[in-house]
Amino acid sequence: MKIPQAWQFRNGNVQIIPVQFRRSRSRRPHWIIILICLVCVSLIGAYVYPPRRYSACYFFSSSICSPLKDLLPPTARVLTDDEFASNVLIKNILSMPSVELKNSKIAFMFLTPGSLPFERLWEKFFLGHEGRFSIYVHASREKPVHVSPLFDGRDIQSSKVVWGKISMVDAEKRLLANAIQDPENQHFVLLSDSCVPLHNFDYVYNYLMGTNVSFIDSFRDPGPHGNARYTEHMLPEIEEDDFRKGSQWFSMKRRHALIVLADNLYYTKFKLYCKPGFDGRNCYADEHYLPTLFNMVDPIGMANWSVTHVDWSEGKWHPKAYRAQDVTYELLKNITSIDENYHITSDEKKVATQKPCLWNGMKRPCYLFARKFYPEALDNLIHLFSNYTVI
Repeated sequence: MKIPQAWQFRNGNVQIIPVQFRRSRSRRPHWIIILICLVCVSLIGAYVYPPRRYSACYFFSSSICSPLKDLLPPTARVLTDDEFASNVLIKNILSMPSVELKNSKIAFMFLTPGSLPFERLWEKFFLGHEGRFSIYVHASREKPVHVSPLFDGRDIQSSKVVWGKISMVDAEKRLLANAIQDPENQHFVLLSDSCVPLHNFDYVYNYLMGTNVSFIDSFRDPGPHGNARYTEHMLPEIEEDDFRKGSQWFSMKRRHALIVLADNLYYTKFKLYCKPGFDGRNCYADEHYLPTLFNMVDPIGMANWSVTHVDWSEGKWHPKAYRAQDVTYELLKNITSIDENYHITSDEKKVATQKPCLWNGMKRPCYLFARKFYPEALDNLIHLFSNYTVI
């Protein structure tokens, strides 16, 4: 068959070329155009009908998606029914107007295995300030023997607490549930059996009641003792970017205490998936639940540090403990003068973050209480109390 031909002028010369070759060259860009159209249609479809967790770029290489995904606005994930109901409840609690009570009290909640070794010291702290505090004691192992009348009848119904398990959070919630029944309790402080006061009562009361934030420790730790404990079983409600770590020894406002008691959605995630040995991780709910919860629901409502001092400088599993000979005026004054909070990541980089403790915008000492003191330090603490707690 004779191949059709065409004339073409090139460089002043006449050339004869087959027509079919020219046509084949004109078709070559079509597959590129078709591919781009398919990619665009897929991206638009994934944007309009997004999967619950993944973006459209999950299905394509990053080289194709990287320049395109920045052009699309972020998509909002559709909330589950439980999540939507929880968010509505939390927003309503946070929007409740603050109640100015004439006799507002601080609830001091002691989480202890049994008897409190520093009752006599706390009695000295509380005396003369009746009507401005409440006491609640959760004893998880044995019924405590009280040496101060201020603590008589202040035990609540308690259950066994296992270190690192959700039962620690359950005990905290049990204390809050008992304390919140008194409408005059407007601030709630969690303390251990090894905690001691660093200032006199008036100073502590004015510090806590004079600000509108809760003192809940919360920071991001990308290392093995932080976000490495996160598991995707917490999806979709809790993403890894939400996961936080912090001290369990909190001091919180009434609205935040109500949120802790009302929350079942996020609590259940930690109950099921944050425990030692789960999914090859050692996750401890008391270190992560409250820091993560309030980072998600009210990050501007917390100060991001705990008002209870603890010394982790020894780099061990437990903080530094103080024996009788360690308790001196200099030690206590040094702790009370600290005005910057300090965090360090647990990864190889050991990134240290040091920030001023801002109270209503002013730099103030960070700590009102301290732990971890041995019972043998009681006499020294009582002897020094009037000196080191002077404002």
